[in-house]
Amino acid sequence: MSHRPSSGLAAVSTALLAMSRHLEVRDVLKTIVASARELLDAEYAALGVPDDHGGFAQFVVDGVSDEQWRAIGPLPRQHGILASMLHKAEPERLADVRQDPRFEGWPSAHPDMSDFLGLPIQDGEETIGALFLANKRCPRPGGSLRTESGGGCGFTEEDEELLSILAQHAAIALTNARLYERSRELTIAEERSRLAHELHDAVSQKLFSLRLTAQAAAALVDRDPARAKDELQQVAALAAEAADELRAAVVELRPAALDEDGLVHTLRTQIQVLDRAHTARVTFDSAGVRALPAAQEEAMLRVAQEALHNALRHAEPEQVAVSLFRRGQGALLTVADDGKGFDPRTVRRAGRHLGLVSMRDRAGGVGGTLTVTSEPGRGTTIEMEVPGG
Repeated sequence: MSHRPSSGLAAVSTALLAMSRHLEVRDVLKTIVASARELLDAEYAALGVPDDHGGFAQFVVDGVSDEQWRAIGPLPRQHGILASMLHKAEPERLADVRQDPRFEGWPSAHPDMSDFLGLPIQDGEETIGALFLANKRCPRPGGSLRTESGGGCGFTEEDEELLSILAQHAAIALTNARLYERSRELTIAEERSRLAHELHDAVSQKLFSLRLTAQAAAALVDRDPARAKDELQQVAALAAEAADELRAAVVELRPAALDEDGLVHTLRTQIQVLDRAHTARVTFDSAGVRALPAAQEEAMLRVAQEALHNALRHAEPEQVAVSLFRRGQGALLTVADDGKGFDPRTVRRAGRHLGLVSMRDRAGGVGGTLTVTSEPGRGTTIEMEVPGG
């Protein structure tokens, strides 16, 4: 194994650490494929996730350029030896995949491949994926590598054992990522339910007041035009308040454009809307923040939203200050208000968490920490720190 850039336990450890850093399923799949290809020093690697119809729901590759992948075109529903791996929970190690009776050929743009190693990824008895490697790199005299597909050096039994170890941990990482995405879907449903209650409590009350005031203005138009004018001005003010409440709720409900805009811009935009929608002054300050892993950015955004919601709806503050600054390779988020505060111990004993449990879960789920500092009459400060990537 001396031709490998890294080998043995150190290489396996590096691959496992890389997989553990991600929570999104797509990110985990890409990391598994890249780690397997590097670990076994193969020219190509791929990972297929089964659908319910005998084909692949997802298929991730490494070693093939984006241009090549587009030229290859869509993967067939039943894909020869690759699809058979989803039904046969055994490793496949072939000197030349093209000679296997299950081989069905490939599109003209597909790279040529010979030696092949495939292994199922299993959760218990369920096959949740199949990992494939092709064209093991072979050392030449002088230290260069030979990767010609017509005469590869072939994968060894040791390679198979290493890939088996990686596949076992890949199953754990992939299962955890799926559980994370499912829990996030449940959290989104809970947040939408909360927003529905907020709309009922805030906007519907203003609309009810708006209706009564408009009726009063209509009754006064003939006998007291001056009072009717005052009532109509109140109608305009109530309508503006209701519009601001709706705008603030829509900002929370709408999926944040983190991928396009980044965490800083997304937070700044949402805080500007909240500042217009509430009597309290809401400010934002940021400097030096680098792009973070997607899961960490989403967690920080959701914690900021929850903390702002608590402050603006319950704390009766005059000012809420939000800041986001770089902290080492990661970032520190702070949401501080000058409102009425609370005793965290009393809140826990009373079974009222003000979203604190959800915020701690979000922080812990991405390897971060959450600190809550509050005291009756002295406001509340919530800090969330994440490690970065």
